[in-house]
Amino acid sequence: MENQKNKLITILFGIYLIILIWIILFKMQTDLKFLPYIHSVNLVPFGQSVIINGKIDFNEMINNCLIFIPVGIYIEMLGKNRKFYQKIIPIFFITLFLEILQFILHIGATDITDIIMNTLGGMVGILSICMLHKIFKNGEKLNQILSILALICTVMVVAFLAVLIIVNY
Repeated sequence: MENQKNKLITILFGIYLIILIWIILFKMQTDLKFLPYIHSVNLVPFGQSVIINGKIDFNEMINNCLIFIPVGIYIEMLGKNRKFYQKIIPIFFITLFLEILQFILHIGATDITDIIMNTLGGMVGILSICMLHKIFKNGEKLNQILSILALICTVMVVAFLAVLIIVNY
């Protein structure tokens, strides 16, 4: 049973990563000709890239954090016996990989702030599941509930994105 649940979580995590790549790299475009040609690198954390009209734009930072919370949740569910730093490392490398791909493909600004906020979002996801395990003593029951919620949320996100694609055509 545990092996089947891990397979389900792994498949859902894979689907989420595909959606994440589509959102981050391809900006939710279905036609590559509409992708912006951007070739910039910002290595100053919370620097010029987050300042718009002289004010800090928190929206992009918050969105970068939020979009990686599920990554942390999936990693926590799949590697619950690993140490905290062992769970953060894959999150960091996923976001670093996406930022490097944006630079190589010229389809987004490579930004250290994105790496920081994405990793922070993953950490929030990990800590959220850890807190839920502390609150609800029956870890196995919680894992079942989380698996079902992950399945429902993934189906809803895929359906929502399908509707967006259909409406835009």
